[in-house]
Amino acid sequence: MSQAAAVHGAVEPAESPLTPESWGKLGMWIFLAGDAVGFGTLLAGYGAMRATSADWPSPYEVLGINLTALMTFLLICSSVTMVKALEWLGKGDKIRAQKYLFYTALGGAIFVSLQAYEWTHLMHRGLHINGNPWGASLFGTSFFLVTGFHGLHVTGGVIYLLSILRVVARRPAPEASYNAVEIAGLYWHFVDLVCRGSKRWRRASTSIPTTWRSSGISRFSPWSRSR
Repeated sequence: MSQAAAVHGAVEPAESPLTPESWGKLGMWIFLAGDAVGFGTLLAGYGAMRATSADWPSPYEVLGINLTALMTFLLICSSVTMVKALEWLGKGDKIRAQKYLFYTALGGAIFVSLQAYEWTHLMHRGLHINGNPWGASLFGTSFFLVTGFHGLHVTGGVIYLLSILRVVARRPAPEASYNAVEIAGLYWHFVDLVCRGSKRWRRASTSIPTTWRSSGISRFSPWSRSR
C-alpha cells in the first residue's frame, strides 16, 4: 500500500457529514419546522373562521395599524442587530457582538411590553377571549391565541438571547461561541418572519369578499353563530 493510500485510509473514517456544530443547527431547524406547523395551523384556523363568518369584525377598524406597524418594525430592526452581532463576532470583536446581542434582546423586550399594552387597551375596550362588542366572539379567541403564541416565542427568545449573551461574555475566544450565536440567530429570524407573515395573512383575510361570508357556507357554519 502506498503512503498516499495509507493516509487516505487513516483520514476517511474520521470524516462525518454531521459535526457537533451542524448537529446543533439541524436540531434547531427541526424545531423550527415543527413550530412552523403550529403557527400555520393557527393561521389556517383564523382564515377559515374569517371566511365563514358573516359578522367578522375588520381587524384594522378594531385593532388599528399604528401600534402593530411599530411592533413589526421593532422586530425587523432586531433581526438586523442580530446579523450585526454575528458579523462582529466573526471578526473577533466580542464587545461589539455583545452590544448588538443586547440590542436584539432589548428590541424583543420592548415588543412584548407593547403587546401587553395592546392587550390591556383592547380588553378595556371590550375585546375578550370569549366575546367582543363588534361581532363574532371567535374574533377575540383567534386574536389572543395567535398573538399570545407569538408573544410567548418572543419572550422565550429574549431569555435565550440573554443566556447566549452570557455565553459570549464568559468564553475567551470569539470563535468558541460563534456557533451558539448563529443557532440563536436562526430562532430569532424565524420569530421575526412569523410576525410579518401573520400580519400579511390577517391583511389578506381582511379582503375576503363579503359574498363568501353571506353565502350558505357561513349561514350553516357554527363559527358565525358563536357570540
